[in-house]
Amino acid sequence: MKRVLVTGAAGRIGSAVVTELLGRGVEVTALVLPGTAAPVPGLRVVEGDACDPVSCRAALAGADGVVHLAALPAPHRGTPYEVFGGNTLATFTLLEEAGVAGVRNAVLASSYAANGLPFATQPRSPAYVPVDEHLPSHVEDPYALSKQTDELTAAMMARRHGMNVIALRYPFVGGLEDRLLPRARQLEADPGAGAADLWSYLDTRDAARAAVLALEARGTHVFHVAAPRTLAPYPTLELLRRFHPDAEIRADLPGRTTPLDLTAAERVLGFSAAYELTPG
Repeated sequence: MKRVLVTGAAGRIGSAVVTELLGRGVEVTALVLPGTAAPVPGLRVVEGDACDPVSCRAALAGADGVVHLAALPAPHRGTPYEVFGGNTLATFTLLEEAGVAGVRNAVLASSYAANGLPFATQPRSPAYVPVDEHLPSHVEDPYALSKQTDELTAAMMARRHGMNVIALRYPFVGGLEDRLLPRARQLEADPGAGAADLWSYLDTRDAARAAVLALEARGTHVFHVAAPRTLAPYPTLELLRRFHPDAEIRADLPGRTTPLDLTAAERVLGFSAAYELTPG
């Protein structure tokens, strides 16, 4: 690809995606909210909102790929109407404008939270592990519902415009110093704090690489992407027996193996995480 539009380009994953694309010789357009600094000097920057068709149209000029990361990333980051309404309208608007503009490859940030477990009002357990994209839904919050809706929108746009649209279900994402080390210390002291996330995580650099690899994929897919081992310094089976005793265990999970099914992303995208934090 010659030029890729990145929405949410100043965010945690967005800035890493920009760096990854530039490192591969791809030109980047950044769509950012007004007043937001560009993640890298010299980028083509369009200030606007992904919910606005005019902003999207301007940002899509010359693009042959889109990585859509702009969203309110948790249910408490706005009112329920802002979180669900804003997230879903942005995804619909951007993909519709991309399809009309002839863009045929799009990637969007979904979330492990699309299954509804992380933000449930009462602790819930998955029906089975490793968790895959077919896990029965427990959604009861506007953020999880927005991500489920985004995935349906992606499938619809793929049919509507003949696009390739990949949704990546990201887990807890961060850099080593700013998020992963503090999170690892938290889970060592209190493993229950990671039970809803199944102790999964992904380094920001791997999150960016997964998005760039997904730009080359064909069809419409939903993939879980995560590090192959958990961030908690305890055997996964022990954690599951303690915090999710009713979950059916459908595969061997030796050591700290993450209880997420990563095989589809490995098979279709050729993605496996390169950066791991060893707890302790």
